[in-house]
Amino acid sequence: MASTWVEGPGTPIGRQCDAGKNWISRTSLLVVAVILPFALLNGCAGVVSASKSQSTPVVSFQITPPSISFGNVPVGKATSQSLSVSNTGNVAINITQATFSNAQFSLSGMTTPMALAVGQSGTFSISVTPTSAGAITGTLTVQGDGGSSPVVVNLSATGVVQQPRLSLSTNAVNFGNVSIGSTGSSSLTISNAGTADLTISLLTFTGTGFGDSGMTPPKTISAGQSAPLTLTFAPTSTGAASGSLTIASNDPTTPSAVVSLSGTGSSTALGQLSVNPASVSFGNVTVGTTNSQTIQLGNTGTTALTVSQVGVTGSGFGTTGLTLPLTLNAGQTSTFNTQFSPTSAGSATGSLTITSNAPGSPATVPLSGTGVAATFTLSFSSTSISFGSVNTGTSSTLTETITNTGNSTVQILQISVSGTGYSLSGAGTPVGLSAGQTLTFSIIFDPTVSGSATGTVTVTSNATGSPTTISLSGTDDPPHSVLLNWTESNPTGLSYYVYRSTTSGSGYAKLNASSPASAMTYTDTTVQNQTTYYYVTTAVDSTGTESVYSPEAQAIIP
Repeated sequence: MASTWVEGPGTPIGRQCDAGKNWISRTSLLVVAVILPFALLNGCAGVVSASKSQSTPVVSFQITPPSISFGNVPVGKATSQSLSVSNTGNVAINITQATFSNAQFSLSGMTTPMALAVGQSGTFSISVTPTSAGAITGTLTVQGDGGSSPVVVNLSATGVVQQPRLSLSTNAVNFGNVSIGSTGSSSLTISNAGTADLTISLLTFTGTGFGDSGMTPPKTISAGQSAPLTLTFAPTSTGAASGSLTIASNDPTTPSAVVSLSGTGSSTALGQLSVNPASVSFGNVTVGTTNSQTIQLGNTGTTALTVSQVGVTGSGFGTTGLTLPLTLNAGQTSTFNTQFSPTSAGSATGSLTITSNAPGSPATVPLSGTGVAATFTLSFSSTSISFGSVNTGTSSTLTETITNTGNSTVQILQISVSGTGYSLSGAGTPVGLSAGQTLTFSIIFDPTVSGSATGTVTVTSNATGSPTTISLSGTDDPPHSVLLNWTESNPTGLSYYVYRSTTSGSGYAKLNASSPASAMTYTDTTVQNQTTYYYVTTAVDSTGTESVYSPEAQAIIP
């Protein structure tokens, strides 16, 4: 496309140089703008006709789900589930009535009559509150208007009585030899194996020198949980001693649990075993991985002691870094690791039992942890990347970031790119991303031919949903230029300055200030896309005298 301006006869460009000469009396300016090709789209509209048909009114609705089993429900406690009612007919209806055959079931969220338009649904909640233990059955009957048949939902549950149940890690504790003036200790774990809160109301000791630390009744232990209790023996005389600990609780089957206690007071100084920490919780650990925590053993006594055995109970628990027998001199410490490697999801408990010749042996360390199912997921900063217009001979670079949003290491096996002009940088594979880790790489668009270009980045991994594709798009936009031509009636000894502005009639800037054009043509290669420019020229004689501006010419850059 070209834009041309030609000065009419008798329209002078200016006469500043020499009023008696006519070498700048008539000048015309021709602008040629290089424009990209365009497409012309023609179309036509079709005519669509439709006709109406009448259908027979159908009154119908359904309840989802059609039956509900609440499973085991504690007596006196309510549990609920959601139901939805949907109008499946072709006319609006009213839900007029909802009734139960058993008063232990109840409904909330629905007020009858309830209007439902065609295709509309409503959600409400149905609850069961058992009044006694045993099986509970019933029905919910929902009636609609318009002669529709009632819908019946079968209901079932089992009322269960919640009870606490006290369980002890041992029923007998032997402190061994404990020197007079010192205190031996041993760990006792109290667990609640029932379904209701267990309350320890009283701890009663018999026997001289026996006691406890770390628990002050009343102490509540939730169902499935446990609490450590440290038992102590501080003999005041030499010789064997015996006693007992009575634990009173709200366990209806064992309201009083008894632990027998024994130990020997000794006048000989002995080693004393300390274990830190007294209990270990691993928290959540992904199935197939291992979490380790450090256990420190110390001798707080005055003579050497020997650890002869360390036992582990509980699925997934273990130890490492311990060589037995282990001798600890007075004041000496040693460490080893206890581990949790779950093989399935769910909570797990266990214990370490440390046997030594120290008073109160064996020492027990409760262990707990929860196995969490492994997840392999990746997120992408973008799944569609547009480079826009990129000039031939230049390139554009954009980045993509991949993040491991799961809880397990994801192996990225390959990152590949397809499409003319596209390439990758920093996408070396294979690479492993641990949980929360990111990988950033670059995508480069270097067009070699005109027109639009599409491509794809494909990321292959062991993550869920692999492979993932990232769509690429870009357009090769060749550079534009403006070719200026003008005429001069008497060009002898003249040169020319070219001025440009983006505002018509003002703001002109000289383009060739360092070297005026000797010919009556000039190419402007510094134009920007989607911009309109306005040009004027002046003539300059050998003395440097410059004429006024020529008439303005316009160039529109697409």
